[in-house]
Amino acid sequence: MEKRRRVLLYGKSLILGSVGAGLQQCPHLEVVSVSPPFPTAQGLAALAPEVIIFDVEAACPESALTLLAACPSLLLIGIRPSSDQVLLWSGRRSRAETLQELIQVIDLPICVSWVTDMSGTCE
Repeated sequence: MEKRRRVLLYGKSLILGSVGAGLQQCPHLEVVSVSPPFPTAQGLAALAPEVIIFDVEAACPESALTLLAACPSLLLIGIRPSSDQVLLWSGRRSRAETLQELIQVIDLPICVSWVTDMSGTCE
């Protein structure tokens, strides 16, 4: 059996409810909602998320950002409903001592192993 990826929905906005309903249809994802009052970074870590999704316009995920520093494999996804933007934060770290090394870091793709298209189907 394939391991399910734990996705935390950080908040209670309408957009997160819709996203959560769509993600629940993906059998390889385990969707968990976290509502205010939000847990500390340590509390979030205990939930063992691989992905945290939040509404940029409704919540400030300070504890998630703190957790990102300690868990570089964590992916934060901020949804901005007013502009249909999805913002990604990753704790991926690289060392760049020269301009060429910095260019290589910039050229590295961001790897997201799951995608939900606008119709709500999982690829």
